[in-house]
Amino acid sequence: MARPRPEPVQVVKQRRDAALNALVHGVPYIRFLGIEFDRRGDELTSVMPFADRLIGNPILPALHGGATAAFLEVTAIIGLSWSMLWDQIESGALNPDDLAQGKLPRLPKTIDFTVDYLRSGLPRDAYARAHVARSGRRYASVHVEAWQDNRARPFAQASGHFLMPRRDG
Repeated sequence: MARPRPEPVQVVKQRRDAALNALVHGVPYIRFLGIEFDRRGDELTSVMPFADRLIGNPILPALHGGATAAFLEVTAIIGLSWSMLWDQIESGALNPDDLAQGKLPRLPKTIDFTVDYLRSGLPRDAYARAHVARSGRRYASVHVEAWQDNRARPFAQASGHFLMPRRDG
């Protein structure tokens, strides 16, 4: 019995990139902060490019704590949403064109989010990765680390709990 022929790699990559782009750019606050996501397979790294408006203490200068917390929370929510939607994206059940037209899936809602500021964020690009510790039908737990020049030296980390959106069907 012959197996169905797999989709070309470029088609799969385009579908993944279109879905991620629609998911990220569908949230105005993410666009305001300038956060982008670098995708390698199913792994996402968020990037917050440095901008003067992100400075909280101009004397040091250091990134504003609110910008850092927002960066971590956005990374957690998009990382959790990405892991939740991965199977639908891979099977083709989630149409990237629908996402691009603003038909976004409901995002997880924050229950609580705790940030640990480990050191001052310097005036340069910041990177973060989320690790989904648990994801169920109703609840998810996520840990996020942010770094700048050296991933082994995070400047902030966070843990959050999220209410998962109801899945239709």
